[in-house]
Amino acid sequence: MASSSSSGLTFKLHPLVIVNISDHYTRVKSQMNPSHAPHNNTVNNGGDSVVSSLPSSRVYGCVIGVQKGRTVEIFNSFELLYDPSTNSLDRPFLEKKQELYKKVFPHFYILGWYSTGSDAEEADMHIHKALMDINESPVYVLLNPAINHSQKDLPVSIFESELHVIDGIPQLIFVHSSYTIETVEAERISVDHVAHLKPSDGGSAATQLAANLTGIHSAIKMLHSRIKVLHHYLLAMEKEEVPRENSLLRQVSSLLRRLPAIESGKFQDDFLMLPCHADQLLKCNE
Repeated sequence: MASSSSSGLTFKLHPLVIVNISDHYTRVKSQMNPSHAPHNNTVNNGGDSVVSSLPSSRVYGCVIGVQKGRTVEIFNSFELLYDPSTNSLDRPFLEKKQELYKKVFPHFYILGWYSTGSDAEEADMHIHKALMDINESPVYVLLNPAINHSQKDLPVSIFESELHVIDGIPQLIFVHSSYTIETVEAERISVDHVAHLKPSDGGSAATQLAANLTGIHSAIKMLHSRIKVLHHYLLAMEKEEVPRENSLLRQVSSLLRRLPAIESGKFQDDFLMLPCHADQLLKCNE
């Protein structure tokens, strides 16, 4: 593999692509090892402490964006179905995803593909060549999921393919290309929000998740208690234990209709009858 590209292209990578690849890898790894996920092992790499994940689980997808002249801007990505035993892509799935993205982002084109790993491998060239009928010169975005605490640069590499003559035989090889991170306002806000999700006191992700779930549970508990108050009020009004007020009944009916509905028999019985109950009382009063 050559050290650097000579194409003269300028690559701009958006954070959404990095987030998508990282999310794809995390989900696949968790599904493969639900009992240990996340399971990390520390290895020594030239004196640096590197946390790697075993067994490794590579993921694959397409990167999309625009190319204007010599500038290639990668905006987004989507996942691909790949069979490592045959080194082949699910083409019908790829074409369907491409068609769907074209409807939403008509100016975006498939620029190449992505995967995870420490470096480009020989087998990666099979996927690269398979995409050449869509883009004659695809780019390859590689995310290294191993955590190296001493590394300051992003663990993301971009490769192009160049035709080199090796031992008298022309061959396609991967070459490194430099890139810059490009962001828009919405991405900067999102990245800043994700960065602040990590506990500032050094707590674990599990601690943060527990705190978040506790807050959601408290909110649901409060919502349930307030719905019960409305329910008891409507029952008391039906029994004429409290006077009927049309304005209040309209507010109750409007509020109950905004409650989210779920497919559950108990939910239907307990909650969906409340707006009807309020409407009946309102009609009787009128």
